[in-house]
Amino acid sequence: MSPETWIAFLATASVMLLIPGPTILLVIGQSLGGGRRAALPLVAGVAAGDLVAMSLSLAGLGALLATSAALFTLLKWAGAAYLVYLGVRLWRAPVEPGAAAPLSARAARRQAFLVTALNPKSIAFFVAFVPQFLDPARPFLPQAAILVASFVSLAAANALLYALLAGRLSGAVRQPAVRRALNRTGGGMLVGAGLATAALRRAG
Repeated sequence: MSPETWIAFLATASVMLLIPGPTILLVIGQSLGGGRRAALPLVAGVAAGDLVAMSLSLAGLGALLATSAALFTLLKWAGAAYLVYLGVRLWRAPVEPGAAAPLSARAARRQAFLVTALNPKSIAFFVAFVPQFLDPARPFLPQAAILVASFVSLAAANALLYALLAGRLSGAVRQPAVRRALNRTGGGMLVGAGLATAALRRAG
C-alpha cells in the first residue's frame, strides 16, 4: 500500500469517527456517570467491535447483508432493540453521590462490543468504504491488515478522547439533578439511535 493511499484512508476515517454515533454515546454516558476509569473498558469494547465488524465486512458479510433481506432485517432489529435497552438503562442509572457507574466494567466492555460489532449500517459502510483504498494489483491480505489495524487504532483513540473529555466533565458535574439530566439526554439519544437503526432500509 502506498503512503499516499494510507494517509488518505486515515484522514477519511478520522473525519467519519469524529461524528458521534451510538457507541460514542455509550462512552460519554459511562464517563459522565463514573468518570474516566469507568469508561476505559468501553474503549476496549469499541476496538474489539470494530475489529470484528471490519474484518467480517472485508470477508464478505457486508455483501451478504446487502443481498439478504432476512439477514439484514434480523441484524437491524437486534441492534435496534439493544440500543433501546441501553438507552433505558442509562436513563434509569443512579445519580446519587457515590452511586455506582451506570455499567460494570465487564458489562461496559460487552455492550460496547455488541453495539459496535452488530451495527448493520457500519458493516455496510465498511464494505462500500474500505475497498476504495485497496489496490487490486497488490496482495489483498497485507492491505486489509493495514487498513483494519489503522481503523481499529483510530476508533480506540477516538473513544478514549471522548471518554477523557467526558470524564473531566464528570468531576465538575456533581449535582444529582445535573447528572440525571445528562443521563436522560444520553439515554434518549441512544433510544433515538435505536429507532433510527430500526428505520434503516437495505441498500438496493
